[in-house]
Amino acid sequence: MRPKPNIEKLASGTHGGIDYGELSKLGIAPESVLDFSVSINPFGLPPGLEEALCRVHIHDYPDSGAIELRQALGRKLGIASENIIAGSGSTELIRLIALAYFGPGDKVIIPQPTYSDYEVACQLVDAQVLKQYTSEEMNFQLDVKELIDSIKGHRPKGVFLCNPNNPTGSYLSREEAEEILAVAGDALLVLDEAYIAFTEDAWSSLDLVGSGNLIIVRSMTKDYALAGLRLGYAMSSEPVISALRRVSPPWNVSSLAQKAGIFALEADAYLRECGAKLKDAREFLKNGLIDLSLTPLPSQTNFFMVEVDDAAGFRQALLKEGILVRDCTSFGLPRYVRMAPRTMPECQRLLEAVKKTWVTHHAS
Repeated sequence: MRPKPNIEKLASGTHGGIDYGELSKLGIAPESVLDFSVSINPFGLPPGLEEALCRVHIHDYPDSGAIELRQALGRKLGIASENIIAGSGSTELIRLIALAYFGPGDKVIIPQPTYSDYEVACQLVDAQVLKQYTSEEMNFQLDVKELIDSIKGHRPKGVFLCNPNNPTGSYLSREEAEEILAVAGDALLVLDEAYIAFTEDAWSSLDLVGSGNLIIVRSMTKDYALAGLRLGYAMSSEPVISALRRVSPPWNVSSLAQKAGIFALEADAYLRECGAKLKDAREFLKNGLIDLSLTPLPSQTNFFMVEVDDAAGFRQALLKEGILVRDCTSFGLPRYVRMAPRTMPECQRLLEAVKKTWVTHHAS
């Protein structure tokens, strides 16, 4: 028996993070690898969280509505819990949005390069993806006027915007986002703010919840070092959130993830401290790369792209030194890698590995 034609053609999204099968073939122990390919908090869990998780009763089913977590989010963000849905990571929420709102032949605009799972979600429901490519000469900054013209011309069913964008780190202003929302009309605008916590000069989109057909998606796993638990949330008008709940699997957010989210929301001091340390580590890493004749592209968040001759070869050379960076070939950028800072000593190890591999190779 064959799957549906759109599923047969479906290509899995490529992501950062450790590929355990790859390391097994190379004979590298996963615990020996420093992972700069994922943009998550490298400073560990908020203090006390691990002990709190030990008290969770995992023999019971989790609350399917994640009521306590949504209420905690509502208090923190100043919006009604009815305007929030929790998910097993932001990627699940992206797929729920496609499932609830897009169908065969529906046009969905996705600027490029960006997170691959927007396109995967659209392919799952056989929607038609329209890609708007950004310019390398403009450091892959989105041309907002061109996007607005495309929305007016195509009248799509949806638009995905990653802000700040993955992998470029470029960030739309509030005025630009409002311009796009104003012309979206009947289109559903999905504003993915997965990386907002460590973004410089970030503006708040919370007062836009309920304005037009807008869904704001956020991740908690990146901010609070919870990647293994999978936790995210989306905010929108009540009718939109209600539709997403109807297509959401029951018990989609585990008891551990819900408890972790509630606990983490009280860790303001921890998040500020981590943000300050990440900013210092990012500047240290960028300056070190510049000293090695590599130029990081401008970015307003805690990751950035770097142009190299051969992204795949660069990644493989560093992996042999126990360092993992993100090869951006899957984004259509085979000459770029993406890096996210870790602790200062770990950033120093990356710079030493780059000097040993890339710099030595180019000197010869």
